[in-house]
Amino acid sequence: MLTFERTWQDRRDRIAVQIDQLIVAGWTARDAAAVQHHIEELGALGIPGPSTYPLFYRLGVTQLAQVEHLQVLGPDTSGEVEPVLVSLADGLWVTLGSDHTDRKAEAMGVALSKQLCSKVLGTRLWRFDEVAPHWDRLVLRAWATIDGKRVLYQEGAAAAIRSPQDLMQRCTGQASLPPGTLMFCGTLNSIGGVRPGSRFEMELEDPVLGRRLVHAYDVEALPVVS
Repeated sequence: MLTFERTWQDRRDRIAVQIDQLIVAGWTARDAAAVQHHIEELGALGIPGPSTYPLFYRLGVTQLAQVEHLQVLGPDTSGEVEPVLVSLADGLWVTLGSDHTDRKAEAMGVALSKQLCSKVLGTRLWRFDEVAPHWDRLVLRAWATIDGKRVLYQEGAAAAIRSPQDLMQRCTGQASLPPGTLMFCGTLNSIGGVRPGSRFEMELEDPVLGRRLVHAYDVEALPVVS
């Protein structure tokens, strides 16, 4: 069970949410050249490209976590900031999340690697209808602490990613998601290449309504025992 604080118009509440279906959309850049760049970026790590794109990975809902401390197996994982859609009985909402992924396992299989790490979520929701008219102006950012130094890891407008309506249509055949469904919408290329860090900070900025969703978590790499 997840817990969110929702804000819309001049209202605010807290809600417990049961998610029945978790979807992680991949290879979602609108620009084909950006997709190719990401394929080459991961190819440098020995990770094969997709059979087609975008792709929609189904993961276990138990992988969802609203944590500030994430334990992972081994030193080869990293986060990715993404807008996240949450479909509830009263409509569609937006939060942010990190598709934390095991990069070493990704070389064996992307779907496998995504299942190996928890997907970290923020704790606040915006109503989708409030941001849909200016969705492309939303800004995603992430910082990673690498070798003790905090660096800007990702930054760009949501316009670089396929629109939520496009992704939902491709995934479900209609521009909506069934209630109880949560979808990660894809990410931006990293600045300086995909690499692990000891802390991941992320934000989704709405410059039109003057607000931000933020979340951060420390990463603890557990030893790999053979």
